[in-house]
Amino acid sequence: MKITDIRTHRLEVPLAHPLRISLGIVTHAISCLVEVVTDDGIIGYGEGSPGPLITGENLAGTVATVEMLRDKLIGTDPRDIEAVNAIMSRSVAYAMTAKAAIDIACHDILGKSAGLPLYKLLGGFSGEIETDMTVGIDEPGKMAALAKKHADDGFDTIKTKVGTSFSDDISRVKAIREAVGPDVKIRLDANQAWHGKEAVRIIERLSEYDIELVEQPVPRYDFDGLKFVTDNSPVPIMADEGCWDSKDALRLVSEHAVDLINIKLMKCGGLHEAMKIVHIAEAAGVECMLGCMAEESGIAINAAASLGAAMKNITRADLDASFSLAELPFDGGFSIKDTRHLILSDEPGLGISGLKPWVLS
Repeated sequence: MKITDIRTHRLEVPLAHPLRISLGIVTHAISCLVEVVTDDGIIGYGEGSPGPLITGENLAGTVATVEMLRDKLIGTDPRDIEAVNAIMSRSVAYAMTAKAAIDIACHDILGKSAGLPLYKLLGGFSGEIETDMTVGIDEPGKMAALAKKHADDGFDTIKTKVGTSFSDDISRVKAIREAVGPDVKIRLDANQAWHGKEAVRIIERLSEYDIELVEQPVPRYDFDGLKFVTDNSPVPIMADEGCWDSKDALRLVSEHAVDLINIKLMKCGGLHEAMKIVHIAEAAGVECMLGCMAEESGIAINAAASLGAAMKNITRADLDASFSLAELPFDGGFSIKDTRHLILSDEPGLGISGLKPWVLS
């Protein structure tokens, strides 16, 4: 089997509700959807969703990189995942969203050619994964009302964004806890908003509201600050922007700098690298969560959910971006049970049968 073409499709659709984080506001799902075409008729589907606030990339650059990598990959067997990733790494530095799009599509082809759903091919620990639901930064009352709605809809874990000011963050989390009651878990994501001592001080105060974990409290490059917070926090600390790839993961667990690691395919470049992170973390006794970019449309979430269901060291998921879209841009893939459970398709690969006509037009 050989790659004969890689087709790109630009997607830019508004979110039902703009998402504000400490770094800025996300208003649209923005993705480069790819079709990796093979000489025996199998097509693999992938997605690269650049998040300027997190990855620093944009859609035009992602599309251009995929198209450049197309010329390097024509004639390669897409099932040779190691070879595909080696070619991409030699051809371009960084550009993780473009690499993720192709990597996901090649894994889809691998599953289709093997006649197995991707979650079984990657490990098969489970066929489903439970996601939280995210609440963006807003006035405390509005955040509390939205969190209550999500809880009433069936989500038992709320992830809320924080990171503007001490008093505002306290008011927001207090309002959410009062709205959802004691049985709903609350996760916090500061998106790098604080510094070491400041983070410890505010987390100590926020811990009064029974917080499950705090994600990326300090700037991504501040490994020492992250370790300081982890060592002094009453709440488990998770790295997100501080862990881009397996090399970051190895440093974080070697230095005991975090309690948990959040993996995103758009940060690390796809499933191939994500699995390395999972194995490194598991060897160190550090559990993982699978996250997504707010800009994702659902194909990459299918891939992440497949990995999350497949591997037992992935114990949490924040794969809620597709809930913000009125319509997914593809047919097939995961289904939803009890609001919060993503049920993986038992069709081969990702279970995606094709892109919607409005994407292809």
